[in-house]
This record gives sequence, structure tokens and C-alpha cells, in this order.
Amino acid sequence: MASFTERMMGAAQCNVATYEEVEHDKTALGQAAGVVILSSFAAGIGTLNTGGVGMLLGSTIGSMLSWTVWALTTYLIGTKLLPEPSTQADLGQLLRTTGFAAAPGVLRILGIVPLLSGPLNFIISIWMLATMIIAVRQALDYSTTMRAFGVVVSGWILFIILGAILLPMLMTTS
Repeated sequence: MASFTERMMGAAQCNVATYEEVEHDKTALGQAAGVVILSSFAAGIGTLNTGGVGMLLGSTIGSMLSWTVWALTTYLIGTKLLPEPSTQADLGQLLRTTGFAAAPGVLRILGIVPLLSGPLNFIISIWMLATMIIAVRQALDYSTTMRAFGVVVSGWILFIILGAILLPMLMTTS
């Protein structure tokens, strides 16, 4: 079994064997959560130059909540709306694989460098989209990457729509 760091590196490199390993390792949920926390905290640190400690906390918490909602939405779409006959997955499998898919997000810490922030966040977002697609393909036992892409993008669009509806309501209540 690979170490936590080896799993993070394998996930970031889109290594299918790494995703299969964490999918089947029921004890890896804590590690997957650790990757999400590290990635979220790195995103928060990457925003320090634009908003200080408040932005650090908001970005960290926002990143963690975003991953949670996106993972749950993706699970529901992938297992209830668009499953393949071979789809045999539980929520834990998807949380473990998508948690490790957040591994490239650790590099968002470099966003603290003003000139790197925008381009770097764009590149890392695309990279994380790719790792998420691999994670979903493996967790949901899809035969094609295109189906996983469709599920991930559908979940992301639904997440954006929900955010656009809920965020203004949350901001007016605070």
C-alpha cells in the first residue's frame, strides 16, 4: 500500500492504479479528507495577498464546502441519473477518490505570489477537473472517460447554479 504522499502524487499524476487503490481502501477516507483540507487551506493561503486572514478563512471553508457539495452532487448524478450497468459504487468510494483528486489544489498556495495567482489558479483548476474525471471514472466503474466527464461537468454546473441561488440568500442573512 502506498503512503499518503505517494497517493497524493499518484492522484495528481492521474494514475489510475492510485485511484483504484483508494477506492477499495475503506480506511483511506481520513486521508482523502486530509487532502481536501490541505488543498483548501492552500487555496486560503493563496488568497492572503488579496484579503488577509478573513479571506484565508473564507476561502478555506468555501473550498471544503465546495468539494463536499460537488462530490455529493456528482455521486447522485453518477449513480442515480447516469449509471452504467457496471456502476457499483457507494458514497465512500466516491468521497475517497474525489478527495484525492483535490491533490493538485495544494499548489494553490503559490497564489500568494501576485503575478502567479490568476494564471496558476486557472491551470490548477483544469488539472483538478482532470483528476476529478479520473476519480469519478474509477469510483463509478465507467467504461468511458466521456461519461465521467459528463457527470463531473453536470455536477459542476448544478453546483454553480445552486451557489448562484443560495449565496445571495446567505449573504443577506448575515
